[in-house]
Amino acid sequence: MRIVAGRNRGLPLAGLGPGDPSAHLRPTSDRVRESLFNLLAARDDVVLEGARVLDLFAGTGALGLEALSRGAAEAVFVDDGATARALLRENIGRAKAQGQTRVFRRDATALGEVRGAPFGLVFLDPPYAQELGARALASAEAGGWLSPGATIVWEESAPQPPPPGFALLDARRYGDTHLTILRAPGAPAPG
Repeated sequence: MRIVAGRNRGLPLAGLGPGDPSAHLRPTSDRVRESLFNLLAARDDVVLEGARVLDLFAGTGALGLEALSRGAAEAVFVDDGATARALLRENIGRAKAQGQTRVFRRDATALGEVRGAPFGLVFLDPPYAQELGARALASAEAGGWLSPGATIVWEESAPQPPPPGFALLDARRYGDTHLTILRAPGAPAPG
């Protein structure tokens, strides 16, 4: 696993080693991450440069760290697993991104109120087939974590229907991974 592009291109990230099945860690593959960021770069309505990024169910942090490498200003990582947070801290150190990151030990389905500004880009990569993504997205919306019109990238084992008020921007399949890209409510009218 490595950073695919940007200022940290090629940087190897800490892997899972033999893995920990109880930790439910399943990092997004380099190929899927590259395709995802190519999709985002091709959209006129998604600006990565200077973005504030929220990485829910962060795991190793590969998605948020990739965003930082490609020009995002800040990444906040949320994961309640000890194994994930240890890998995440190691990867933040490898990327020398300590000044641009924060790590919260928190259940992504029970975020509470945001402290500070909301986020314009959200990565949502829950353990597959446990219906945690919808709960986390509802929690983020209720707690004010999403800026109006935020872009949400939801990775799951099946296509995800947009919750009420959210707009479907794109949906792709890569093997057993489905990416659903959504727009949060409150986007300003075009023109």
